[in-house]
Amino acid sequence: MQTIRGRLTAWYSVALALTLAAFAAVLYLDRRSASYQDLDRSIQSEASLTAGMLAESYRARGVLVRPDSAGHAVLIPDLSALLEAVPEFLVITARDGSLLFASSDARALTFQKVEQLRELASAPISGRASGTVQLGADGPTIRYAVHYVSDAGPQFGAILAGANVRSAEVGPAQLLSTFALILPLGLMAALLMGTWIANRALTAVDQIITEVREITDGRSLHRRLAVPVVKDELGRLVQTLNQMLTRLERNFAALRRFTADASHELKTPLTVLRAGVERAITTPGLAQETLVTLEETLQEIKRMAELVDALLMLARADEGIAPLHREPVDLRSIVTEVQETGELLAEEAASADPEPRD
Repeated sequence: MQTIRGRLTAWYSVALALTLAAFAAVLYLDRRSASYQDLDRSIQSEASLTAGMLAESYRARGVLVRPDSAGHAVLIPDLSALLEAVPEFLVITARDGSLLFASSDARALTFQKVEQLRELASAPISGRASGTVQLGADGPTIRYAVHYVSDAGPQFGAILAGANVRSAEVGPAQLLSTFALILPLGLMAALLMGTWIANRALTAVDQIITEVREITDGRSLHRRLAVPVVKDELGRLVQTLNQMLTRLERNFAALRRFTADASHELKTPLTVLRAGVERAITTPGLAQETLVTLEETLQEIKRMAELVDALLMLARADEGIAPLHREPVDLRSIVTEVQETGELLAEEAASADPEPRD
């Protein structure tokens, strides 16, 4: 962009776009981190709540694990039905690593994925563990927490509570989509606002340009730019331009005075010389060579007098006091005269250098 307005608008728009993009990125990362923290607290709470339910049931009933029809150890039906209310993934393993319970979401997975969850639940010996794992190559990515069970009887090993990370990504993704929709509108608003700000800021510059253009015609150097009330960068620029105009006015005035004074001073000696030469020409008995020399001198004196008169006329014209007589001129006669003069000069040059050039 070749104008300051265009550059200011572009810089403002780019700066605002980068600011909005950085703000969106920071807000997205913060919201994503907060979502994952909420998800971690939720699955930790589910694991702790399940462990508490097992401990209370063990104290109340004593036996929580019975063999099913195939001879595999499983939770008693009442406790299993109670744990079905826990959302997302819930896996309970025995002390030997076998599977005691799997929630409906976990049972909906393939056998290999359920085994992957069971191995995660069998890993800790005591305390807690947590992390993120993808179930298979095409399975969901879950955030999980493993809670070791120690007060619900010797049969229990650990509890794994997990949730799909997609639930934590929904809020930040929606936020990012909202910013993606808002950013073009923000850029359009930035362009309009930047154009308005640039025009408002540079209106004073346009006024300065107009005034300087009016002053620099050579006859208005006495004028000065209006100094703004606010002493900002434009105010200092106006003061500097006024100082420059003052120096220019002084220099032009000195030049006009010199031209006028020189013209006046030269007219008197030239008049005296002309009168002396004219008197000498009228002297009887002059040799022909002397007469020719005097006539040539008189012609040169006349030419110098005309030149001095032209300088005086220019000095008066610069001061605006010289009367100007304007009349239409036929340019065809001037062009014809120039053409004839050029042809004569060409003929003289050809006669002076008759040999052709390579």
